[in-house]
Amino acid sequence: MADKFIFSTPKGEMHEIKMGDGTVKLEIRWNDGFGTKLSKAFNSAQEYIDTQVLLLCQPMVPKDANTLIESGILCTQIGSGEVKYRTPYARRWYYMPAKFSEGSGSGTGTVGRGNYWFERMKQQHKEKILAGAKRIAGGKQ
Repeated sequence: MADKFIFSTPKGEMHEIKMGDGTVKLEIRWNDGFGTKLSKAFNSAQEYIDTQVLLLCQPMVPKDANTLIESGILCTQIGSGEVKYRTPYARRWYYMPAKFSEGSGSGTGTVGRGNYWFERMKQQHKEKILAGAKRIAGGKQ
């Protein structure tokens, strides 16, 4: 996958700040390779987040024939920052409880499956996902 986010670093920036009794001049220089390193870390962290969202939402997504879960896997470009479930009924099942008739398979009656699966997953796993992304990106814990 091509990196979605690319950070660039300027060659050098001159700034001049006028103060009460004089002027302060400064130049900001970026370390060579900083933009490339930052881009790689950010994109790796985003890939981790997208993968974890799909994985941790899976047991919460309404399930009858597995089509909705598979659409999340097939329609999401890992690293894009957008997890997409694309079926004709995905929106309806996200906002409204899905109802299955008796004996129609596992259906939404399985414990934990139902609407607002992303919001529910986020409540349970947000800190774990953020900690993993920080670790990958090299951020402070």
